[in-house]
Amino acid sequence: MKKISLLLLCFLAICTVYAQNNPAQSNVLWVTTPDHTNWLYKLKEEAKITVSLYEYGVLQDGLTISYSIGPELMPVEKTGTVTLKKGQAVISLGSLTKPGFKDCQLRVKLNGEEYKHHIKVGFEPDKLTAYTPMPADFSSYWGKALEEAAQVPMEVTKVFVPEYSSNKVDCYLVKIQAAKKGSYVYGYLTVPKKQGKFPVVFSPPGAGIKPMNPLKDMFYAENGFIRLDMEIHGIRPDLDEATYEEISRFFGRGNNSYLVNGLENRDSYYMKKVYLACVRAVDYLTSLPEWDGKNVIAQGGSQGGALALIATGLDPRITACAASHPALSDMAGYKANRAGGYPHLFTNFEGMDTPEKLKTLEYYDVVNFAKIIKVPVFMTWGYNDDVCPPTTSYIVYNTLQSKKEALITPVNEHWISQTTRHQILDWIKKNLL
Repeated sequence: MKKISLLLLCFLAICTVYAQNNPAQSNVLWVTTPDHTNWLYKLKEEAKITVSLYEYGVLQDGLTISYSIGPELMPVEKTGTVTLKKGQAVISLGSLTKPGFKDCQLRVKLNGEEYKHHIKVGFEPDKLTAYTPMPADFSSYWGKALEEAAQVPMEVTKVFVPEYSSNKVDCYLVKIQAAKKGSYVYGYLTVPKKQGKFPVVFSPPGAGIKPMNPLKDMFYAENGFIRLDMEIHGIRPDLDEATYEEISRFFGRGNNSYLVNGLENRDSYYMKKVYLACVRAVDYLTSLPEWDGKNVIAQGGSQGGALALIATGLDPRITACAASHPALSDMAGYKANRAGGYPHLFTNFEGMDTPEKLKTLEYYDVVNFAKIIKVPVFMTWGYNDDVCPPTTSYIVYNTLQSKKEALITPVNEHWISQTTRHQILDWIKKNLL
């Protein structure tokens, strides 16, 4: 018990450091304030921001700040400088004639060091629509794939993990046979240590090939939920970081990334087995004798947010979904001369813009799964996120036709706070059957 308490304290300390847009333990603080309190503007309306800079908490004066402005994740359209007078400067970001976001990148030199910051504002983003079309055979394709995957026996091994267990929660490392025979995924299963029947939460991971543990979301089990934090690559999640680094170098980066592996064909694409494994994880959770027989929630962030939405579209057993800044969303959006979704295939990789790969993306993009979701969805995202840009989060949210709720946190980059994590659980509780 003492060991898990120390681990939790360390994790919470890390969350506190990273839950901000300014560098941890920096002497310099940027404060950027749009002239619209919600950071949103009408098309063709001029947007302005007021910039302030503090060192050691002292407002700075007379410094020259360089800026560059352009549409989100697109080439810069305007550059310039402003001088802080009485600690402030005003910069015009101009406007947009089509729905989207503008980004203002800021730089300053202070005592020989360069400090950077940025801020994005939106122009009628509630009118953003997807570039990615939905194939006519989308539902039949995935229906057939699910039927084939269902023929694979669900073999499971389950091992108690004392270091993540407590007087309130039992934790197990599970290994589940998934989309085809001999193909496995792992996960940490956390179960309330008390008698009863409980809702189940399926939680897929963020992007990458890296170690994982269930500590940050242990409060789900402490609040009466069974939770599976899933790994998607068939690699034990408790391996050391050095081993994961070797694996990641081999097939987790650049044009070797699993996110582009087999993309030239919808049946060979790496993510097909991942999507089907998500449904297999729900198979497992709904087989547990402790399940309440009604509630199945999909929840995740970034790639995990994408997979939560995808699983919700694929599996009618899922009764609610909570997704933070989902990846894999309108990935071909760059073809419309605006930001596309992570993993930014058209800027981070080579040879992606081919008819075959674009066609495959249509079967794997979150926006097309969002069109068939029928259950309540909660989404949260920030405007300053460059990993999963707000353009694509808005597109997913605008696409949803089911009951939905959004928590928009403009200042956030690619993170959510511990408070928001608990708000998500509160929303889930309110949407239990």
